[in-house]
Amino acid sequence: MTRARLFVLSAVAVGGIAAALAWTLPPAEAQQRKSLRWATSSVDSYGYKVAASMTKMVEEALGGEYTVTVQPYPQTTAATKAAMEDSAEIGYTADIGMTELYAGDGGFKNYNPAKGKLVHTWYAYPMESFMAVSAKDAGKYKCLKDFSGKPVFYTTAGFMNWLNFRRMYKALDYDFKHVQIDAKTNSDAMQGGTIIGSVAYTVSGKALAPYWKETEVRMDVSVINPCADEVAKLKAAGLSITPVDPKGAFSKDVGVKEILGVPILFAYNVRADLPEDIVYRMLSAFYKNRDKLASLDPGFSALAKDFVGMQVSGISANADIPVHAGLAKFLKEHKAWNDKWTVGKSG
Repeated sequence: MTRARLFVLSAVAVGGIAAALAWTLPPAEAQQRKSLRWATSSVDSYGYKVAASMTKMVEEALGGEYTVTVQPYPQTTAATKAAMEDSAEIGYTADIGMTELYAGDGGFKNYNPAKGKLVHTWYAYPMESFMAVSAKDAGKYKCLKDFSGKPVFYTTAGFMNWLNFRRMYKALDYDFKHVQIDAKTNSDAMQGGTIIGSVAYTVSGKALAPYWKETEVRMDVSVINPCADEVAKLKAAGLSITPVDPKGAFSKDVGVKEILGVPILFAYNVRADLPEDIVYRMLSAFYKNRDKLASLDPGFSALAKDFVGMQVSGISANADIPVHAGLAKFLKEHKAWNDKWTVGKSG
């Protein structure tokens, strides 16, 4: 074969490979997808489970322009702060967490976020907090006062249900004695006597947190409801009581016909500087797929029933806190915007 012929064939081969690569390689914009970091609570929490299950929906809603990564943190407050320190774009929180953030209380005392505070963005589901004990010891406890000053795991310190019980005890003037354990050892701690009680919670009155599902498989538990006088004091302090059907959450009898939970509303919020279009497209996708979400996870049943109303409730719980421009656009589109609310501004 002549050198000239070899050169021509080599050129053809290289050209063919180049053409094949050009056909198979993604366009430049696909190679340069932006990052959208979603900060949640620990991997054994419901908050993490939800975020991990929704990454594909968010990526599709944003036209494949972003890669969504879920980043778990030891507790909810840390996840909230991550989104205000440029370690994440989306932060996990709840109505009570937003209250403390803007009041500078609790885990946010003397806290000055590096990038700006979170604003109302997306309220996803309610949770109902309540007390549970080992069924064999249930006879020892009648009311929440029986746990005052006693060793209890109130969920991981800094979690919103932990904050919820802390505000409940403040209203009841009880001693909040928290014992920190690994949530995965919840059953062992209760059976071994390290703690006498453990706070449980349902999502939309139905789904249990993963570690509580494991707990009820390993042992029999009983729920201890607040007594009538405690219910009255909680309501007088502005807290609500939500009846929960135990059969909708637990697989076994928990000793009561109705669980009396104190609700909180969970959110995935962002800073005001995240572009309006991103939040609007995400919310629109969640709204469009709300029934699908509920079919995949019962915790979304309340969202599916009244998606817009849940956003209004979340904002109304802290009406002085700004609303993200993307959520404002969404609510105006659905005729649910209140002119008394303010839209958050970047910077």
